[in-house]
Amino acid sequence: MEQSRDGVVAHGHPPQIARFQSLAQPAAPASLHADPYPGALAGLALVAAGVAAALATLPFAGLAAPIAGIALFALAGATVLARLGRFHPHPRFGVANGITLVRAGGAAVFAALALEPELLADDDAAWAALAGAGLLLALDGLDGIAARRQRLASAFGARFDMEVDALLILALAAVALGLGKAGPWILGLGLMRYGFVLAGLAVPALARPLPASTRRSAVCVLQVATLGLLLAPPLVPPLAAALAAAAFAALAGSFAVDVAWLLRRPR
Repeated sequence: MEQSRDGVVAHGHPPQIARFQSLAQPAAPASLHADPYPGALAGLALVAAGVAAALATLPFAGLAAPIAGIALFALAGATVLARLGRFHPHPRFGVANGITLVRAGGAAVFAALALEPELLADDDAAWAALAGAGLLLALDGLDGIAARRQRLASAFGARFDMEVDALLILALAAVALGLGKAGPWILGLGLMRYGFVLAGLAVPALARPLPASTRRSAVCVLQVATLGLLLAPPLVPPLAAALAAAAFAALAGSFAVDVAWLLRRPR
């Protein structure tokens, strides 16, 4: 997860050692010869083609869901290109960021499925979706390894990884809701981090960097793993709701620990 890749926290802000609280802050100047854009553009084109192909193979009832999925990935791609030059001071885009692009594409596909969850009512489709979620979770462990080996860790990669995790969790939670695995409260698994970010705008203390935490990374893995498992056809309420509630409690507890730490920390 984020911590293993660039020292980033799972639902807060990059730690002090990264010297970045958000992508809106100034970054150290990149090398004059650095040009990660060709790799980024190539990766975006390849993943966009894959997303379009995946959505084209799904029997959506209308165009709204696939268009939403493509638009979501396009927004992610535009954000990548807008932030890359300032916050990725390396001459290459890197395999790690390429892996995160793939995960962003997968999150976009699940977001489209969330608009027509009945496509996963078929057992074969549901098992295929579960396998896809498992693959995205596995890839999240590989990007950290790639970033360290290539020595291409950056504030950009850290934040990119974090935002893709948040998007994937929200998309999977929406799919679970559409499948009737739990009530609307399950969306809190995906919305809690965004609420934390908004709270930081109102309470500056909550926007300060958090130190790296194994707990945070483990809780993030738990969210994706639990929501992925909920795609399994045999898992139905009340068991499905109980598993989601356990994941919700773990996430809420993790946020509570971090909020308390930030509020106690001297300014």
